[in-house]
Amino acid sequence: MTHYSNGIAAGEIAGAKWRKSRASAPTGTCVEMTGLPDGGAAVRNSRDPEGPALIYTRDEVEAFLVGVKSGDFDFLL
Repeated sequence: MTHYSNGIAAGEIAGAKWRKSRASAPTGTCVEMTGLPDGGAAVRNSRDPEGPALIYTRDEVEAFLVGVKSGDFDFLL
């Protein structure tokens, strides 16, 4: 199984199918995510599709999504 590290060029992630939220800004300033074979996820800046990607483990993604759903980050709005 391929292991990816933070900062890898997003274009080097084999088989990546990048997606952005339907709630993204129409100006194109958003982040995109793709799933990784180990269950983790990669995140990139949609304005720099070949730039660096941040890599998160499955546990990190799960913890973040639980936090979002339970309102832990509502203070950012």
